[in-house]
Amino acid sequence: MINLRRFPILSLASTAASALLAASLAAGGAVAQTPARPAATPAPAGLSTGAAAEYRLGSGDAIRINVFQNPDMLLETRVSEAGTITFPLLGVVRIGGLSISDAEARIADGLKKGNFVKQPQVTILVLKVTGNQASVLGQVNQPGRYPLEVADTRLTDLLANARGVSPAGGDLLVLTGQRAGKPFRVEIDLPTLFGPNGREQDVVVLNGDVLWVDRFPMVYIYGEVQKPGQIRLERGMTLLQGLAAGGGLTLRGTDRGIRVHRKDASGKVQEIKPAMDEPLKDGDVVFVRESLF
Repeated sequence: MINLRRFPILSLASTAASALLAASLAAGGAVAQTPARPAATPAPAGLSTGAAAEYRLGSGDAIRINVFQNPDMLLETRVSEAGTITFPLLGVVRIGGLSISDAEARIADGLKKGNFVKQPQVTILVLKVTGNQASVLGQVNQPGRYPLEVADTRLTDLLANARGVSPAGGDLLVLTGQRAGKPFRVEIDLPTLFGPNGREQDVVVLNGDVLWVDRFPMVYIYGEVQKPGQIRLERGMTLLQGLAAGGGLTLRGTDRGIRVHRKDASGKVQEIKPAMDEPLKDGDVVFVRESLF
């Protein structure tokens, strides 16, 4: 046992604190309360208001419903096209569009109000996601339809599911769908997803969205070059760089006779004589003439 006489300061402080607390309670003084937290900002439509957005059940989703200590109520089913399921004792229950926690609460509330279970504890496990899907088309390694297993699935997540952009893919991504019942379309430059503001460009993908990955831009070179044909147009590629990608000029070629055929805004092809440092454009056709001497 500790002898408090050896610690007179501690003993006096403890006695004083006890006396102060007793006086406060005797006077009916209330202990100061922590200020209430500000109300949470409402979540966007279609998302849960929790700390993290929850997945919302959709038509076709395969789920398993379990009621604690009631094995006879175990149910594996699919959400119908109308967003409903048929649950024992409750009949038809609409859970389509609800978060998993909200769907659990709805079933538990029905069991409690019907006096079927006094304190129901309901858990829902999503076995297979088919109700919320998005499509990936174009120049990706594995195009197809992919489930949106979480509510905040983003563009980069969808690209990862499609195994990324194929070697023939370009930098232009087009996402289409609906937002608030209105047509939605956004064009995204792929490199910006990994820049300083990449999170802003990495938009959230919703059910029914379609992602299109365009092919890479090309230019065509023929005439007196080492490797005539089509080449990939890299960002900012100049005429000189394009000729280098084509293997350079042959011994009979001349840079004085280079012509570029390019479509204007109306689609009409025009012949131009660009400088070597002029950038090429998608669809340009470069012709290298033969030297006369």
